[in-house]
Amino acid sequence: MSIKVGMVSLGCTKNQVDAELMLALITKQGYELCADARRCDVVIINTCGFIEDAKRESIETILEFAQLKGRGRVKAVVVTGCLAERYQMEVARELPEADVVLGIGSNSHIAAAIERALHGEKVYEFGAKEDVPLSGERVLTTPPYTAYLKVAEGCDNRCTYCAIPLIRGGFRSRPMDEVLEEAQRLAASGVRELNVIAQDTTRYGKDLYGRLALPELLDRLCEIEGLRWIRILYGYPDTITDELLEVIARQPKICKYLDIPLQHASGNILKRMNRRFDRQSLTALMAHIRARVPGITLRTTLITGFPGESEADFAELCEFVKEVRFDRLGCFAYSAEDGTPAAEFPDQIDEELKRHRADLVMELQMGIAAGLAHKKIGRSLETLVEGFDEESGRYVGRTAADAPDIDGRVYFDSERECTPGEFVTVLVENAEDYDLLGRLEEGER
Repeated sequence: MSIKVGMVSLGCTKNQVDAELMLALITKQGYELCADARRCDVVIINTCGFIEDAKRESIETILEFAQLKGRGRVKAVVVTGCLAERYQMEVARELPEADVVLGIGSNSHIAAAIERALHGEKVYEFGAKEDVPLSGERVLTTPPYTAYLKVAEGCDNRCTYCAIPLIRGGFRSRPMDEVLEEAQRLAASGVRELNVIAQDTTRYGKDLYGRLALPELLDRLCEIEGLRWIRILYGYPDTITDELLEVIARQPKICKYLDIPLQHASGNILKRMNRRFDRQSLTALMAHIRARVPGITLRTTLITGFPGESEADFAELCEFVKEVRFDRLGCFAYSAEDGTPAAEFPDQIDEELKRHRADLVMELQMGIAAGLAHKKIGRSLETLVEGFDEESGRYVGRTAADAPDIDGRVYFDSERECTPGEFVTVLVENAEDYDLLGRLEEGER
């Protein structure tokens, strides 16, 4: 009887790509993958360790499956990902229910570690961060028409609040030919939408080629037959160049969309974060991007409650949000992370106040987003069909302005059957918060 293996992957899309690489290694060893981890012999929890809420979710998930193991429903619990890498033997000591704890540098040993665990061994391996596999076959955990393409690993920015360099190491790009080969495989398998990701995507190539090579990579990705949408996620402001904006504006396959996590707008807070901007320069950059790429969708993320954030700093952040009017925005309460400089800063802010400020920013953004969504009423928008939503009784999809899982959706009526992965034109008739409502454009067959 075959051994069934299930994976619960938590956290970001970069971690998800790591999971997909591990799943391919597991299948090569003859293990059977099972979508329902609760019905598996072996469960892998690919953890996130970025902020406190994510760590809590990871630990709760490990304990949940440890209980199933105690009841005899699971034979082995495997812990991988950022929490395992960050805390290593601490995870092994504090969570003895885990049969395997692998750091990211040992991901390539996942199949062998499972085999040893099934024979009663405890396995703890923590290879060098630089050994994390970045290429190879993947078992996609996304719908078959969409995928993430990770072009680099690690980060060199050293923001004072961020643990990513501690967990993932320094910034390192993948060779362009290797990235293009993977993109071609994905397109050949039926992927139509490619989301280009890294910790610092717009810095791609600087370490390998001595220049920012993302514009060239994007041009070459656009040559791949079968790809329809190419979206850029996780850009850093100081590497948003005119060359990059020219490619985004010129290439029809590239979604007019940029995700640029800015974190704050107060010059005082940005300086303490070790970020190289102020409100004036960020406002100017957003205006410049919009001028160079008309109609572009801008997404950002912000942090409230950073140590020393005064009422004036927070008010400046809110004014910035109102002034720039981002199309998409997420806001998170600051989380003091072990080993980061900011965790030792004086003037730490009360947890309740941090979260209250985050809620206020999101309330502000909801009003902005609703106004922007209503401006789309009456427009015909290209939409990627994702399926049929039983609750609303409508088909559901996304426009090029909506990244998977994090942005809004389009709910639409259609007299004909629509297939997931199909591109259709939807006439927008109404809007609700972040979502659009409409119907299939007349004449579409």
